[in-house]
Amino acid sequence: MKMPLISIITIVYNNKKLLEKTIRSVANQCYRSFEYIIVDGNSTDGTVDVIKKYETEISVWKSEKDNGIYDAMNKGVNMATGKWIFFLNAGDMFADENVLQKISSYLIAKYDVVYGDILKHNKSGELYAKKSDSPGDRHKMYFCHQGVFCRTSICCEIPFDNAYSLSADFKFFKLVFLKGYRFKQTDIPITIFDTDGISNQNRIKGLLENIKIIKEINNFAGKIRLLPRLYFVVFFIKLKQFFK
Repeated sequence: MKMPLISIITIVYNNKKLLEKTIRSVANQCYRSFEYIIVDGNSTDGTVDVIKKYETEISVWKSEKDNGIYDAMNKGVNMATGKWIFFLNAGDMFADENVLQKISSYLIAKYDVVYGDILKHNKSGELYAKKSDSPGDRHKMYFCHQGVFCRTSICCEIPFDNAYSLSADFKFFKLVFLKGYRFKQTDIPITIFDTDGISNQNRIKGLLENIKIIKEINNFAGKIRLLPRLYFVVFFIKLKQFFK
């Protein structure tokens, strides 16, 4: 059986230090039915030099100004020719060299979104698994975006909404679930996650965007079920900040 082509997309801007380890992680995958796409936001720190250094490992790349990370992600989707999309941010790495091989059997089944766990470093520098949760209509993401494979056709049908700077992926997967697409949770560790990302540094802003998205998308019953949890979390975080 012919294995599906996976389009791995890395979005980067002024991050030459971390991009190199991400590129090497992709190049080391045993499963070879993939293309590697890099979308750079017109970096000025030498990131493009790193891309050129590894051009033989990259299928296609571009460097131009964009309107934020989700605009760059949409550009990557438009450049993709594979049946599946996987986003691997600069600084993130595959959990091991067999990740694509392990996940590939799920990509030939009748699923539309396949996801697994991510690995993070604790305060001692040791890796631990952050487990994903079962599919559902939630008030937050129940998996990490760097742990999910999605059919390219869906990414083309539902582009990431550039009106949101932190939570467009939350809106995307909420819409995908509500449209009835088939999700598959696995216990495969997918990515070693870089915890210095934008969303980790702007948690309250991301939660407020989640609130706005739920108000936009969910019906009345969904709003009643989901919004109180988010309002409580935002209040609790602000309270903790006040007493620091």
